[in-house]
Amino acid sequence: MVQLVLEEATEKMADAVAHTRREFSTVRTGRASSSMVENLTVAAYGVDMRMQELASFSVPEPRQLMITPHDPANVTAVERAVVNADLGLAPSNDGRTIRLSFPELTEERRRDMVRMINRMAEEGKNHLRGVRRHARKDLDDIESEGHVSEDDIRHAGSQLDGLIHRNEAEIDEARKAKEDELLEV
Repeated sequence: MVQLVLEEATEKMADAVAHTRREFSTVRTGRASSSMVENLTVAAYGVDMRMQELASFSVPEPRQLMITPHDPANVTAVERAVVNADLGLAPSNDGRTIRLSFPELTEERRRDMVRMINRMAEEGKNHLRGVRRHARKDLDDIESEGHVSEDDIRHAGSQLDGLIHRNEAEIDEARKAKEDELLEV
């Protein structure tokens, strides 16, 4: 029982770290990246679809992203989705493709993005703490049922603490790397 609680907590914490890293990848660093637009919702064929399902992406230049819809009829819908996402980018449409030009980031904008990254990292850590809180509650419930010794529960609690420290360190490492990337001129 105790091992199941720890395995579940390990899995959920790994998911939280992966989610936080994905969130970091959506923050632009002045370089073109399709991760900013891949998951945007596009109204096409009468339903909402992810842009990733409707188009392919390429980076012809370091500061330019080219979106090529699989069906040329969806060019305007894709363009509308980019405009509505309020990414701070002005799409240009040539009838078959959409080009997004990424402007140089100002120092003030870089600092704002660092604050946003720090907020995302803190949200990820809060999620980790919630997982730990639920795992602790499960361990306490197991202990109160009397199936496991107090020493085993204490040992599992210390394993849980080590687990959260490792995962928080991973989030901090990813945050630091993204911050360095953002502040790089």
